[in-house]
Amino acid sequence: MTTVRTQTMKALRLSDYGGPEKLHLEDAELPRPDQGQVLVRIRAASVNPIDFKLASGSMKNYAPLKFPWIPGGDFAGIIEAVGSGGAAVSAGDEVFGSTPGGGSYAQFALTRSDMVAPKPRTLSFVEAASAPLACQTAWQALFEHADLQVGQTALIHGAAGGVGMFAVQLAHWKGAKVFATCSAVNVDFVRSLGADVVIDYKGTSFESVAKDVDVVLDLIGGETQRRSFAVLKPGGKLIASTTPPPQELAQQKNVQAIGMHMQASAQRLAEIARLIDNGELRTVVSKTYLLYEANRAWVDIMSGHTRGKIVLEIP
Repeated sequence: MTTVRTQTMKALRLSDYGGPEKLHLEDAELPRPDQGQVLVRIRAASVNPIDFKLASGSMKNYAPLKFPWIPGGDFAGIIEAVGSGGAAVSAGDEVFGSTPGGGSYAQFALTRSDMVAPKPRTLSFVEAASAPLACQTAWQALFEHADLQVGQTALIHGAAGGVGMFAVQLAHWKGAKVFATCSAVNVDFVRSLGADVVIDYKGTSFESVAKDVDVVLDLIGGETQRRSFAVLKPGGKLIASTTPPPQELAQQKNVQAIGMHMQASAQRLAEIARLIDNGELRTVVSKTYLLYEANRAWVDIMSGHTRGKIVLEIP
């Protein structure tokens, strides 16, 4: 294990459940990597809806937090130290990846060595930080849960958001026909990602356009999810990353309904980096904030109308 000179770091922490007002920049003890772990000097951290959902307490019955808690699920940075266990990365390597249970809203973060991969060489740290959670969620939903194949049809809800923008591109790359829903202001953006048919969800009911689709990727939940069962062909699949889909409705419609939680993989990250560096996949960072401005970033993302990703820069 390499030696880390400093003993403390700056981190954004919450001492109790709450909203953006609970985020405070504090001095925190520098974590040390154990077997199978790496310590990363964080250069940029992605802002994801799960961050404020966990902080709000709405998920505490099945995902309780231990306070003080540092939010943040993915990042890009530089390996600072490596624990024992034969990690595939070394101190000084530029990486991107995710953390188990938060921690990336800080100057340093611990994670497992199998949750990081070399950073795409064509991306800045800010751009690279936007990809791990969102792109892996889209990849796992479409290819590992839905088994989307060339020539099939996919409907992607929330296509202008962080997960949605990657899902549209990945489905297009796979050779599927892509229907996508978004607001009117994002129609041209989503079309530029590779969507064949873009539906302004406020002006047009998606059921009147998308019919007999093989896969629905539901990134919205609620009424959008329930309505989506009507557009699936028999044997089709609905994959939901928000609220668990009702199995009784799936049985009535003779389709599969799968609720998913992304499981990080260094191998998947490496494939994503390859696609990015080959120009087959891109990311869009709509806004950046400094670490101490994370409360403003949360207000933005809580509006539910952001395009692409919001990223924190960490000096």
